[in-house]
Amino acid sequence: MKALRAALDKVHPLFDKGGPLQIAYPVYESIDTFLYTPGEITHGQTHVRDNIDLKRMMITVVMALVPATLFGMWNVGYQANTTIQRAAEAGEKYVGDWHYTIHNAMGFTNDPGSIADCMMLGAIFFIPIYFVCMFVGGHIEMVFSVLRGHEINEGFLVTGLLFPLTLPASIPLWQVAVGIAFGVIVAKEVFGGTGRNFLNVALTSRAFLYFAHAGQISGDKVWTAVDGFSGATALGQMAVATPDPGGETNAALASLESVNYSLGAADPVTWTEPITWTSAFLGTVQGCVGETSVLMCLIGAAILIGTGIGSWKIMAGVLGGVAATSLLLNGVTTGSNPMMSVPFYWHFVVGGLAFGLVFMATDPVSASMTEKGKWIYGALIGFMTVLIRCINPAFPEGIMLAILFGNVFAPLIDYFVVSANVRRRMARYVTT
Repeated sequence: MKALRAALDKVHPLFDKGGPLQIAYPVYESIDTFLYTPGEITHGQTHVRDNIDLKRMMITVVMALVPATLFGMWNVGYQANTTIQRAAEAGEKYVGDWHYTIHNAMGFTNDPGSIADCMMLGAIFFIPIYFVCMFVGGHIEMVFSVLRGHEINEGFLVTGLLFPLTLPASIPLWQVAVGIAFGVIVAKEVFGGTGRNFLNVALTSRAFLYFAHAGQISGDKVWTAVDGFSGATALGQMAVATPDPGGETNAALASLESVNYSLGAADPVTWTEPITWTSAFLGTVQGCVGETSVLMCLIGAAILIGTGIGSWKIMAGVLGGVAATSLLLNGVTTGSNPMMSVPFYWHFVVGGLAFGLVFMATDPVSASMTEKGKWIYGALIGFMTVLIRCINPAFPEGIMLAILFGNVFAPLIDYFVVSANVRRRMARYVTT
C-alpha cells in the first residue's frame, strides 16, 4: 500500500492547479479519496457537529442495500428456475438466451432448490444491469465534474445500485443506459450535481422508462427472466380482480388464492399458485429485483436508523399514511373497486412500498428536512401511494409516483413548517 500511496503522490503535481492534466483533477481526486482518507486538515478554530462525511454516509447506505441485493439476485434465479422446472414437468425443454448459455456452461441445471444455482443465475442477469448503470451514469457524472472543476462525489454509488434494484431482471440493457442517463442529467446535473437535485435520481430514471418504454417495465410478461413467461404480480392481480357488488368477499385477496401463470405461446404450459401474505413478506414472489422482500428492507431500515442516516419519522409517516388511507377506503368501499377493500397490512407487503419508503423516501437531499415536515412528507407519500393504487386503474403500483410527488412538495412543506415556527417564536417574544 505504501507503493501505491507513493505513486499517487508522485503524479499529484500533474493534476494539481497549473499542471498539464489539471482538467482531469476530479478524476485523480476521486481515486485518491476512494483509496485513502483525504490528507488535508483544517487549521485554526473549527466546530464539528458530526463525524460522518458524504463518503461514510453513502457507503453505509450501500451496506444497507446489500441484503436486498443478495436476496433479489437469489429470487431472480429462483423464479426463473421454478418456471423452467414447471415446463420440464410438462415435457417442455426451455433453452433460453445468452444468460442461460453462461449459466449452463458453468455446470448449473436450473434447480430452484439450489441456493447456489439460483444465486448464480440471478447474478448473471443482475450484474450486467448494474455494470451498465454504473458505467454510463458514472461517466456522465465524471464529465460534468471535469467541466465544472468539481470533485467526483460518492453519491452515485447509491443511485447506481438503487436504480438497477427497481428494474425487472429482463429489461434490455440499452434501456438501462438510456434511463440512468436521463435521470443523472435531467434530475441531477442540470440542477448543479450532488446535493442540489430536488427529485430522487433513481426514481426519476425509472419513471422515464416507465412512461417511455412501458412494455419492458410493466405488464405481466416482464417479471420473471424467462422468455414467453406470463404472470401478474400481486398488485397486478388484485387490480384486475372481478368486483363483488355484494361485498360478501374480498375480491382482491380472493384473486391471490389462485394466480395464473403460463410459459410459451402456441401451446403454453399453464399452472396456478397462490400468493400469500407470508410469501409477499419474505419476497418469494415476482417483482423488480430488489423490491420483493419486506424482510430484507427491514434489515436495511434497521441499519439506516441505527446509524442515523435514514429518518425513522419519514418511514413511520409513510406507514401511517398508508394505514390511515387504506382504512378510510375500506370504510367507503361498495365492492365495485376491489383495490379499495385491500387491508392496510397487505399494502405494506405488496409492490415496492417497503423498498421505496426505506431507501427512496428517506433520501436526505430530496426529502423534507424539518422534523415536523418529515412526518407530513411521509404521510403525504403514504396517502398518495394508496390513492394511486386504489383510485387510478392505470397504475397498480403507486410508491414511485408518490415519492416523486412528495419530492416536489418537500420544499413547500419545509417552508410552512419554518414559517409556523417563526410566527410562534415572534408571538412568544411579543407577549414576553
